[in-house]
Amino acid sequence: MGEFLQVTSQLLEGFSTSVMLFILTLIIALPLGLIISFCTISKFAPLRIFFKVIVWILRGTPLMLQIFVIFYLPGLLNLFVWPTMDTGWAWFDRTITTRFIAALVAFSINYAAYFSEIYRGGIESISKGQFEAGQVLGMTKTQIFFKVVLLQVIKRIIPPMSNEIITLIKDTALANFISVLDILYWAKDFMLDGLIWPLFYAGAFYLVFVGLLTIIFNRVEKKLSYFRV
Repeated sequence: MGEFLQVTSQLLEGFSTSVMLFILTLIIALPLGLIISFCTISKFAPLRIFFKVIVWILRGTPLMLQIFVIFYLPGLLNLFVWPTMDTGWAWFDRTITTRFIAALVAFSINYAAYFSEIYRGGIESISKGQFEAGQVLGMTKTQIFFKVVLLQVIKRIIPPMSNEIITLIKDTALANFISVLDILYWAKDFMLDGLIWPLFYAGAFYLVFVGLLTIIFNRVEKKLSYFRV
């Protein structure tokens, strides 16, 4: 029983790091993805082509490779060293914050690229007639986007966006590649002591969290079901 409690405590600490990485990535990647989507549909060709190439690279290369490059390359090229951030949180291991920040940057950029394509698809799926109708009513482009287009875009992107967000919580396990002390890092650490079951126990944490996210997104879709597009 004592061993089980010890493992549970350590995995909970690691999972808190995984969840923090998940939340911060969403906070950064969701608005960044929207900005990138505007760039990829811009009428200014150089801007559009540049960001389409960036999105292509980020979506076409493994996330693990991107984490490796973002964490190690700046130091190898003597550009800069990732800063240490004092969070002030007792549960957050300050010795890993430099690695955590690098992982956060990698995840945010990668998922912003995926989110941007979802946003782009949602925006381009809206018929031009609705833009023209808004203009006839004397609405500005900003008013048309926020009052006419945005609600329809949100309704259409919820299913693919929810899939990406659920994938994100599982992808946070890749952060242990650069020794971020997440839940999988500690599960693997217990394996060095001859304990295999903590690895499967860690999987249960992901299953429960994904289950909660699935319930939340299902309820969001039902809330928006009245808005037929």
